[in-house]
Amino acid sequence: MRITEGHLLNGRVRYAQPAEGFRSGIEPVLLAASVPARAGERVLEAGSGAGAALLCLSARVPGISGLGVERDAGLAALAARNATANGWPGLTFRAGDIADLAEGEPFDHACANPPYHAGGGTGSSEARRDSARRAVPALFGVWAVAMGRALRHRGTLTWIVSAAVVPACLAAMDEAGCPPACLLPLWPRVGTPAKLVLLRGVKGGRGPFRVAAGLVLHERGEGFTAEADGLLRDGRVMDW
Repeated sequence: MRITEGHLLNGRVRYAQPAEGFRSGIEPVLLAASVPARAGERVLEAGSGAGAALLCLSARVPGISGLGVERDAGLAALAARNATANGWPGLTFRAGDIADLAEGEPFDHACANPPYHAGGGTGSSEARRDSARRAVPALFGVWAVAMGRALRHRGTLTWIVSAAVVPACLAAMDEAGCPPACLLPLWPRVGTPAKLVLLRGVKGGRGPFRVAAGLVLHERGEGFTAEADGLLRDGRVMDW
């Protein structure tokens, strides 16, 4: 696997990733900004790839510990290398399926950018990219159950997904005992339908469901809005 060396959060995070195939976009950075972790808490990520989300979260919240579970052994090893390069021994990455995660000390938070493209249709010619983006039947339910099982009571479950799969994700969270608490739309521009959304569930939660005001990502030109730029470059916290 050829890799490229780069950075995230305006240079605060050293980040190596595969040169071809699935490369990190803004999703894991926004996901990291959305996890309400505090120093000393434990965070689980499913489908962690090369580790972008947990790396960004560690840059924002020093003192957390995190476990990333990734099916691709090469990506899991690369994520571990990234954690070492940034000097964060509290992050570990494991090759495997999140559904097979053994029970242990509960996590305070869990997060994921699960594959959400439909299983049918033409796949990517790059196997790693296709695997990372394509959802198998019942994947949302399987992931929600596995991640919910790993959470402590009142722990949070945060996903970033396509708006098209929101109904299935909300149902999966609810059935896994992590009732959805909030949906936050990510508007590409003012007046443009959201293609991505953030979802938060709470294990054992009983509060009312809310739809947050959301975040506009781009100005009318090509640049990011000041709010999006603060999350993507400065490591600020998402306003839910």
